[in-house]
Amino acid sequence: MKWSSWRILRIVASWLGISAVVAGGAVDIARGIRMSQNMVLVVENYFSFFTIVTTIAMIVTFFIAARRNGPLASADGVESTPLAIALATTSTAMIILGIVYNVLLRSIPLDLATPDPFWVTFLDRYSLEVLHVALLAYVIVDVLFAPRRRRLGWLSLIAIVGIPLVWAVYTMVRGPLVPAPDGSTTYWYPYFFLDPNGPGGYATPMMYIGVIAVAFLVLGSVMILLTHRNRLAPKETAPPADTAQTQRV
Repeated sequence: MKWSSWRILRIVASWLGISAVVAGGAVDIARGIRMSQNMVLVVENYFSFFTIVTTIAMIVTFFIAARRNGPLASADGVESTPLAIALATTSTAMIILGIVYNVLLRSIPLDLATPDPFWVTFLDRYSLEVLHVALLAYVIVDVLFAPRRRRLGWLSLIAIVGIPLVWAVYTMVRGPLVPAPDGSTTYWYPYFFLDPNGPGGYATPMMYIGVIAVAFLVLGSVMILLTHRNRLAPKETAPPADTAQTQRV
């Protein structure tokens, strides 16, 4: 497949991601209004979900990757090191999120006091399927087949594993400071397994965070190994100064 085709696919994937994020936000706002919730908290909480944070990061990364020039372009015909790390980090997160949703969360029914109207149900299903099925499928294809990959060193794992851990710290610090939008609790966590208010206390979320870190470590290592498939691919080094004026990709 020509490079121009991959550029188009990445742009299409980015716009699909935007539509899913907007659709999911509309669903949360509609439910919040119907249930007389605190709308400021509804919006803040929506953008605190790791799925939404990751998807927005993926959208930005794919838009940049589809460009032939710009601050993260490279002069040697492949991705720059920062862009390659961003692609590996967001791809790892999207794949793990997709696996977790489809294996563990897809069959869990949503507990709502009143049923959603048709358009909310439709947007909710659209958002979930795009985020966890369509984009998951494309990200896997992009990781396996997209050209112009740069070989990454093992230090790239610091970003791949570190970024979700930073989000976990943010979540655990913010959780007890923010009440649920419906006023039912004095705390709020985006995922039930991060809530330390259950019988297990903080041991439960710490265990899950450890499992998540290991998952990112393992899949991130696979991502790095995949960049080593082409022995001729440039390594994770800065281009020499005398190539600064060559055509950027």
